Amino acid sequence: MRASGWCRVVVAAVGVVACGGEAPVSQEEQLGQAEAALGVRNGSNLNGSNLNGSNLNGSNLNGSNLNGGELNGQGLARMLVSVNYAGAKLNQKDGFARGEVRLDRVWLQGSVFHGRFRGRHLSGLDFEQVRFKGNLGNGGQVELRVDSITPGSGENRDVWTYQVSYREPADGRWYPICRDTSGQPAEAIAVAGRWDYRQGVPGQGGAKYDDSRTFTFACEGAAIAKCIHFGYKPWASVNGVSLAAHHQACTRLIRADYCGDGTSHTVNGQWVNLYDAVGVQRDTENWAVEAEWDTEGARCFTDHNRARAPVSCPSTPVRQTQCGSEASFSTGTLIHSETP
Repeated sequence: MRASGWCRVVVAAVGVVACGGEAPVSQEEQLGQAEAALGVRNGSNLNGSNLNGSNLNGSNLNGSNLNGGELNGQGLARMLVSVNYAGAKLNQKDGFARGEVRLDRVWLQGSVFHGRFRGRHLSGLDFEQVRFKGNLGNGGQVELRVDSITPGSGENRDVWTYQVSYREPADGRWYPICRDTSGQPAEAIAVAGRWDYRQGVPGQGGAKYDDSRTFTFACEGAAIAKCIHFGYKPWASVNGVSLAAHHQACTRLIRADYCGDGTSHTVNGQWVNLYDAVGVQRDTENWAVEAEWDTEGARCFTDHNRARAPVSCPSTPVRQTQCGSEASFSTGTLIHSETP
């Protein structure tokens, strides 16, 4: 590809915040501490859109239900922005609680939830049926519920996925926050921090914020989750190099967000090949260079791009005839992309 048990919590909105807003998470609980030896096969893509190392791109940063301005198809302007760790609730079980109680603390290690309740440590499958509060784009909140959890396995044992629903206040029913292209419920990966889903906002649209109070449910099939499956796990590192920046650069690349303002310049289904200098993805195709990428968007790009037309950005990057030198990796470029 150049591309490669007893508690239940509910979350609403793309993001999660630490329970109770109390004391900061202790050092041992900080996210992304452990290095991960990533033996990702070149071209590996668990989303099923892989062919000879190349990958199908997409225009969505996150799932259509989360980004599309409506949750249940009824025109409600309530984009799911983030989920708060604070206020995560536990249902009665094992005699520890009667009714519904708030967990003392919740945090993520990789994509796995951990928490504390009355001195007891909770993790993993304990979080099935836990409820969270999600933050909506209109300033409101919505209740989220973790319906089921699938542990990771093999080289992706740290990538756990979740079926998550939100409760619609109008009718009290539960609806999936993520859907696949056929409209069926889809899983999500829990990722620390939150994203700005706006488009056309220089310096802010598409940006990620490392907010320790929130997390994001990244829908399978969209850019945030796809880049994790490419091997750019934001909580992991390779040879001492954190992959957090590579993951963010990948979300810009997959959506062809050349200008770094959240605007996608591609449509779903076009092929892209990506590679880096840290060994997560290697160059496998003899395709034409499209662009160089960092966390802010494209550092340079050519007319051979997925827009299939000239692209003009209000400031940098300047469109270049020559782009994609290997030397650029030593000057700030994180990932290169190519197209057929």
